[in-house]
Amino acid sequence: MIITADLHVHSKYSMATSKNMIPTIMAKESSKKGLNLIATGDALHSKWLNTLEENLQEKEYTGIYELKHQENNYTNFLITTEVEDNQRIHHLILIPSIETAWQMREEFTVKNMDADGRPKLRMNASEIMDITQEYDCLIGPAHIFTPWTGIYKQYDSITDCYTRKPDFVELGLSSDTYLADTIRELKDYTFLTNSDSHSPWPHRIGREFNKIEIKKLSFKELQKSIRKGKIIENYGINPKMGKYHETGCIKCYKSYTIEKASEQNMKCTCGGQIKKGVLSRIRELSTYEQPIHPENRPHYQYILPLSELLSMVHDKGITTKYVQTRYDNLIKKFGTEINILLDTDIEQIRKTDPSLAKVIKSYRDNTIQITAGRGGQYGKLKTI
Repeated sequence: MIITADLHVHSKYSMATSKNMIPTIMAKESSKKGLNLIATGDALHSKWLNTLEENLQEKEYTGIYELKHQENNYTNFLITTEVEDNQRIHHLILIPSIETAWQMREEFTVKNMDADGRPKLRMNASEIMDITQEYDCLIGPAHIFTPWTGIYKQYDSITDCYTRKPDFVELGLSSDTYLADTIRELKDYTFLTNSDSHSPWPHRIGREFNKIEIKKLSFKELQKSIRKGKIIENYGINPKMGKYHETGCIKCYKSYTIEKASEQNMKCTCGGQIKKGVLSRIRELSTYEQPIHPENRPHYQYILPLSELLSMVHDKGITTKYVQTRYDNLIKKFGTEINILLDTDIEQIRKTDPSLAKVIKSYRDNTIQITAGRGGQYGKLKTI
């Protein structure tokens, strides 16, 4: 079977996260999106674990969970967490069960495990990996190119961070397969694309996801598929839309070449700090000028959340009633958001919303024009 999965989100117990990140809302909104499996996030936080136990039930000892007493066939859950090591590198951990998460809490060195949904551990990456492997988890570096907490902000090689090979790498919003596969060492890794969402609404949750081949819906089968690289397709935002794609000022968002930024000691003319962009960092690490994909590397398809597209083409706020009404009507007419973005006949969409049809077609054809993000500001579509 083939599933759609977003394997990295956060609960309401993480900093700067919506209070609506609770199981019932997460499951309902993920179903609108068209996801079969959603991460729980924050599974080392005691209050969140209690919430999960109150709201979820395991499906036939599979390590996959569903809402208790649900009336609709909502999205299933996988137990996950993200942690920060003593070098401020972030790691994504996929966990076999809620019970396992409770047991693992006692193994980590941290002043207060419940201070934040994403705990800051007083341990290095290899020490964290040792514990996760003891409990049969999957572990990999999160959003590897992010200039604040990605593995490549600190190290030139993944082997400088871990003593053993992690199970996967997560690309993050500011990179894609075409950029990552210019780096030789990444050819042997499974790429995951996840949302890292702090909100349950469909313009955040599932904004990046994976299509994965598994024999049946269980933690063990998912574990095998990820380790064997059975990702059918990666879906994600065009990296130019990411907040740190190009080098730029974090105050005024002026774009710089890395050479010019270095000449100015990473200080903008406005007085703000210039942050090295993902693209510049990847070029420093690159082995090849053009990507060389391994034989089993899946296609990477660009998408942008439907609500965000509606907001752009109609020049209305993404949370306005105007946009939400149009979104709901499209879901009722064509099914899930993923189906609308990827599979629904463009002519059918055009009959309902010509402007939306035009931009969706541009994404499918990879002809969309984007002003790249930098310095913490998201990229923007040039033409619609």
